Parts: sequence; C-alpha cells; structure tokens
Amino acid sequence: MSSAPVSAPASTDPAPTAPASPGTSPYQGGPDIIAIPGPSPVPARVLNAAHRASPDIYGAPLAQVNLQVMAQLKRLAGTRAHLAPYIGNGHAGWEAASANMFDRGDQALVLTSGHFGRSWAEMTEGLGVAVERLDFGNLPPDPARLAERLARDPEGRIRAVMVCQTDTASATLADIPAIRAAMGDHPALLVVDAIASLGCAPMRMDDWGVDVLIAASQKGLMCPPGTVFVWFSDKAAARGATGLTSPWWDWHGRAGSDALWRFWGGTPPVQQVFALSEALTMILDEEGLEAVWSRHARLARATWAAVDAWSVGGGGVRLSVADPAARAASVTAVTMPGADALRDWATRECGVTLGVGLGAPDPALALRIAHMGHCNPGVLLGVLGAIEAGMIALDIPHGSGALEAAAASIARPA
Repeated sequence: MSSAPVSAPASTDPAPTAPASPGTSPYQGGPDIIAIPGPSPVPARVLNAAHRASPDIYGAPLAQVNLQVMAQLKRLAGTRAHLAPYIGNGHAGWEAASANMFDRGDQALVLTSGHFGRSWAEMTEGLGVAVERLDFGNLPPDPARLAERLARDPEGRIRAVMVCQTDTASATLADIPAIRAAMGDHPALLVVDAIASLGCAPMRMDDWGVDVLIAASQKGLMCPPGTVFVWFSDKAAARGATGLTSPWWDWHGRAGSDALWRFWGGTPPVQQVFALSEALTMILDEEGLEAVWSRHARLARATWAAVDAWSVGGGGVRLSVADPAARAASVTAVTMPGADALRDWATRECGVTLGVGLGAPDPALALRIAHMGHCNPGVLLGVLGAIEAGMIALDIPHGSGALEAAAASIARPA
C-alpha cells in the first residue's frame, strides 16, 4: 500500500526582499535622537529606576518615596504651596486646575501666545467658564496690555489670569514677574502653565506671586508621560469646591492627604513615582537647579547661533521669535523653506526626529528644535549637524558657518 505524499512544512522564514535602492535605506547604526519638545528623552537611570515590579502599595516604603517626591516637586517649583498630583497629561492638569478654580459662568482672562495657550482657552471654555482672550499671535504677552484690561475691571469679575510660561508651539517665553506686576492689586489668581518650562527655565512660584502652577512629567522632568502636577496657593485654596469640582478633580483631598492612595485618587502610578524620584534627584541634588537652568540657556543660545548663521543670505531660514529675551530655553521654533521634507530626511537618514511646525502660519514651512531635559552640547551639535546635512541634501538655501557658530557659543563660559 503506497503512502500519501507528505507536504513539506510551511516555511517560517520571512520572504526575501529586494535590496533597497541606494540612498533610500535609513541609517541603522547608533541610537535615535529625539529632538521634539515632549515627550523628551528619558535618562537610562530613570528608566532603570522605573523598571521594577510593583511593591506593596499599602506599605510604608512606597508611601515614603511618594512623600519625598512631593517635597522634591515643591523644591523644583520654588514653593511651599499645596501640591495635588494626578494621573494624566498636561491637558488633565488644565482641567484639574479649572475644576477647582472656577464655577460655570465665572470669568477668566487667558493670555495666548501660540497653539497651546489657545487650546487651554478652548478647554476652559468647554467647562462653562466665560473665557476672554488677550491674543498676542505667536509672541509673548505684553504686560502693559494686561494692565490696561484689568484696569477696566474695577469690580474684580475676572477670577483668574492664565498664561503659558513657555508655549511649546511658538517657543515663546512669558515674563511671569512682569505679568504679576501688571496685575497690581487686582484680586484675580495668576495661573501659569509651566509644562514646557519647569526644570528648564527659572520658576519661583512663591517669590513671583503665582497662585496656581501646572506642570507634567514628560518634558523638563525627564520622565515618561502620564503624571501631572498642580501647585496652588492658600488664596487659590480658599474658595473650596465648586460646581465643577468632582471628587476625582478635588485638589484638597490630594494635597492634604495622609494616605498614598489619596494623593493619586486610587492606585498610585508606582513605576512613575520611582522614575520621578530618580529624575528629581538628578536635577535638584546632583546637577543642581541653577546649573540645570544655565545648561538649558547655553543650549538655547547655541541653537539660536546656528539658526542665525543659516539665515544669512536671504534664503528664508529664520528664528520665529526675533527677540532673544522672548525665546524659550527649552525649544526653538524655526521658519524655513522645505521644513517638512527636511524633518523627513533627518529622521530617515540620520535617526534625528525634529518637532513639527505646530501652530505656525504655514506648518509645512516650520519646525521646532527641542533642547529640553536630558540634553547636552554633544547631542545638540549632532541635531544641528543633521539639520545642516539635510539642507545640503535637499538644496535648501542657507548661510554657512552654523556649526562653527554653535560650537563657539558652547565654548564660551556660561
């Protein structure tokens, strides 16, 4: 009796592929470089700190680490104010603050200097708050205009003045002390979004008279996204719960907590707590906060020097914020022809990812270079070199000497 033919087993090997054409295959060697303004690169030490099994969330050791993180976060913000942490991103921080400050129909004045200020205004409006906008395009707020507007509110109907210290899209830097001074004796709360600036630029919440401060883990704090923090003064706390304050958003229960789960409204983000502990130790106790601010300023100046060199000759490359005093220390916005193509080229050929032109008049002609958090001069020079290589490859007109200018800027004493 003949046996039936046996079929060969199906191959599990991948089908052969044709070799890529020269010039179309991305570089494979070396690490990728993320130069987008968040989430920013996470140091290996921080990743390793988070890479652990969850301990007993009811045990004293984890509760103690959490208390240490809360104390570190207050040091970072320059405050002794209350602090409420939440699981969420920056948008969650916006809503958390609004849900505690406002009731439906309350008035808020939002100073907008870019995409994120406008988005914040829209979200607040969606909660039923009567939002008025003082829009400054993609430029920093003018304190004189704020003072003039508040002078027309003698009854103090405006409950809060809200402003981004750095608008991540436009890369502007608001002068928070000047804004506070412009408010004079007006009773409004000063509310600052420091999501793209905390840990990168000076913030002295108490000294500057900030009533509510919002920041998140994924930018200057060098941690993965997923946690957001709201610091609030006694003045902000005095109102108590409003019609918008659900048990989840209520900042009083979190800030005045005596139990770990109450800080976080339930199960704590265990791995993130350990990551924050490590990152904040690096910032506050090892490098030192003043040195961190100085490093970011140095990286920003080097970036501006490179872009200024590229701008020579009228090719259309320029810094989006002309005044150096109005530029952010954590991210630089650049206008240039062929920006979208350049970003694609840099990612494909160099493994460098640049930020999109979010909120620019023509996003296809704009990009953003992040120099926030876990970044040093060597990394930045690599990013600038990739940009220059891309401009050469794509025939984007630009001036010469940019890398030399950046290197010279870095070489100068801080």
